[in-house]
Amino acid sequence: MTHDYPVDPTRDQFAALQAEAETSDGPVQMLNLLAFGADGAAGYLTYVEAIRPHLDRAGATITYAGDRGQVVIGDDGAGWWDAVIIVRYPSRQAFIAMVKDPDYQGITAHRTGALVRAHLVATDPWPA
Repeated sequence: MTHDYPVDPTRDQFAALQAEAETSDGPVQMLNLLAFGADGAAGYLTYVEAIRPHLDRAGATITYAGDRGQVVIGDDGAGWWDAVIIVRYPSRQAFIAMVKDPDYQGITAHRTGALVRAHLVATDPWPA
C-alpha cells in the first residue's frame, strides 16, 4: 500500500532521533497522531495488542489513548487525525532498541496497513 502522507519515519528523521538519543538519556513521551484507513481502527488495534510485550520489554507505558475529540482552537483542517496515543519510554534509546528488534519489525505491517497518515513526535518533559 502506498500512502499519500507519511506513516513511517524517513531515514533522516530516524537518524536525527538517534543523534538526539546520544545526548538525551531521560524519559521521552511519544505523541502519536493517527489517521486510519477504510477499516478504521480495527487493524491498528491488532497492532496495539501485538506491541504490548515489546512495550513491556522496553519499559514503556501507554499513558493516554483516545479519539480525535473536538478541535477547540485552530481550523477544523488541523484535526486530520482520528486518534491520539501517548507512550512514555524511559529513553529515546529504549524506543530505538524496540523498533530495531526483528520481532517488533514483524508486527509493523499491522500498523502501516491500518494508517493513511501519522505523526510521531518525541517530546521531553518540562522540569517540575
